[in-house]
Amino acid sequence: MPKPGIHPEWYPEAKIYCNGELVATMGSTQPELHVDVWSGNHPFYTGTQRIMDTEGRVERFLRKYGMADSSAKSE
Repeated sequence: MPKPGIHPEWYPEAKIYCNGELVATMGSTQPELHVDVWSGNHPFYTGTQRIMDTEGRVERFLRKYGMADSSAKSE
């Protein structure tokens, strides 16, 4: 048994909101949780994850350490 008076209040049906919309209920020490990301809109879980290399960092790394393909080099 937990010691009385030292544990926070437990809310078994705490509501979780994302962008003002109720997305889930679960147990928590807070009655309401407001989150920015949850499994319903996270790219990893929705399958829309993309690797973006907008600044050419991968190519710059490969050139710096001599790992670039020799046929891709412009002479």
